[in-house]
Amino acid sequence: MRDNEQGKVEGAHVFPDESSGSVVSLHARRTASQPGPAHASAPHASVVTFDRRELSQILQLYGRKVAAGEWRDYALDFTKKRAVFSIYRRTSEVPLFRIEKDPSLRQRQGAYSVVASTGAVLRRGQDLARVIAVLEKPTRVI
Repeated sequence: MRDNEQGKVEGAHVFPDESSGSVVSLHARRTASQPGPAHASAPHASVVTFDRRELSQILQLYGRKVAAGEWRDYALDFTKKRAVFSIYRRTSEVPLFRIEKDPSLRQRQGAYSVVASTGAVLRRGQDLARVIAVLEKPTRVI
């Protein structure tokens, strides 16, 4: 794509620019309308997520419990303050357990916690594997 002597763009489709009435090349229009890496990562930079290692540990536990018939569904929630992996026995119920990651509690009580459906914190700590070990124990009917 280059300008020739008469000011016309060669080697590209051109579209009228609605704001100024001038002609804009297709390449310039596409790059302006598609967010680049700086735009794509900016909104997500403040959202807390589980990394690949954490998700692997959680999904291994989840897979074992699904195979045993104890759990059937899950949900992932990512907010600015925390990431939550919710575990359901049935889709229409409230979560049976929630595995939460809250980085603001890292220095005090630990970033990870397992919360029961009643809201009681079953275990909290720095090491995810040790925190979710509380869910490894078979659930008993009382």
